[in-house]
Amino acid sequence: MDKLISLAKRRGFVFQSSEIYGGFGSCYDYGPLGVELINNIKKAWWQAMVQKRDDVVGLDSAIIMHPKVWEASGHVESFADPLVDCKKCKKRFRADHLLEAVSMKPDLEAHKEPPKSIKDIVCPECGGELTEPRNFNLLMKTFIGAVEDATSLAYLRGETCQGIYVNFKNILDSSRQKLPFGIAQIGKAFRNEITPGNYIFRTREFEQMEMQFFVNPKEADKWYDYWKEQRMKWYKDLGMKDEFIRWRRHSKEELAHYAKAAWDIEFDSPFGGWKELAGVHNRSDWDLSRHSQYSGVDLSYIDPVTNEKYVPYIVETSDGAGRAMLAFLLNGYEEVETRSGDEEAKHEKEVVLHLHKSLAPIKVAVLPLSKKEELQRVAHEIKDNLAENWMTQYDETGSIGKRYRRQDEIGTPYCVTVDFETANDKKVTVRDILTMGQERIAIGELKDYLREKLEK
Repeated sequence: MDKLISLAKRRGFVFQSSEIYGGFGSCYDYGPLGVELINNIKKAWWQAMVQKRDDVVGLDSAIIMHPKVWEASGHVESFADPLVDCKKCKKRFRADHLLEAVSMKPDLEAHKEPPKSIKDIVCPECGGELTEPRNFNLLMKTFIGAVEDATSLAYLRGETCQGIYVNFKNILDSSRQKLPFGIAQIGKAFRNEITPGNYIFRTREFEQMEMQFFVNPKEADKWYDYWKEQRMKWYKDLGMKDEFIRWRRHSKEELAHYAKAAWDIEFDSPFGGWKELAGVHNRSDWDLSRHSQYSGVDLSYIDPVTNEKYVPYIVETSDGAGRAMLAFLLNGYEEVETRSGDEEAKHEKEVVLHLHKSLAPIKVAVLPLSKKEELQRVAHEIKDNLAENWMTQYDETGSIGKRYRRQDEIGTPYCVTVDFETANDKKVTVRDILTMGQERIAIGELKDYLREKLEK
């Protein structure tokens, strides 16, 4: 994990937010390569969930909504984690995470049973006594208007799906959709986590990719199974290794207050084993029923064929953009024996980042073999032409071996080398990151060649 974090900072994927001021807890900035990668992940999700479907439409709802939205959703009342404080060092912890961590310790004596409650645990930092757990609400508060009091209280949204539910009737009326159909949204959410951490896995500001699929209650189970299959397929189609991800079903005790059933897609993390990557949930009719009750607006649906009236059930798919990015980076990170031909690095390990071509931040790197003016001119012309279609990087510094290494460790699928023969034969050498194979391609045919490779 430390090596990946180092690579992510060194190559401009992820930076600590406000780093020059000492950083700001569990907030991160995406650098030049990171913003390309996460945008490509969101684009791939949107294509699969909206663009290529007739039964899902998109939405971009406001981050700040009427505070009653969060009362209806249950967040004001029950969106809380169990918080404990150390009476000695004053540090705070999530009680459930603390119990889980201590229970999983490999050095527990064979005869000693795992702790049954927080009373059986001391502070992991100083050994001090812990307080009784108390609920800590995760919603971030803000105020709208000139006066900061109860009348101007609002919340930064704790999840993106509530904006979908309150727009259900608007979209139903304006898009002429019929059930079953879905509404998808990508956007920021905010949670005042007690113990965020594990890099970009758990942060206080994050981006969700969520789709709510509205169905007849009689068909909920069928669509639930369908969307489970689709979401796992999406990750595997983008290169996730079978051994790296798995399904886990929520027990009855784990289920959220709104859920009839829930499954998580988990990935094999380096910080404590299997962790949640995405979820598929049967939310029943809880959400629309609550918003109907609190708003006074009837959110039921009348089937135009059967004339049956009902409150739709909702099958939710929920993915975190940052978590997906972290998982794809971990899944693709590999250290290999030197393969670039760089003599200075002959006995060193090289990093190769295996990313699906559609996710790679840079699709093509253009590398003139020398700094001769004629080679640079041709290389710039090629780069400008390719940049009309793909994110392209120009690199003229260092040996060709070093430049190959730089592209390998950011996952660039193809490198185009402009060499001393290019002026004579009007051809360039294209190198493939996966096979390391090289092909001589005419400049005039280069864009079509790369299009076939990158878009198939």
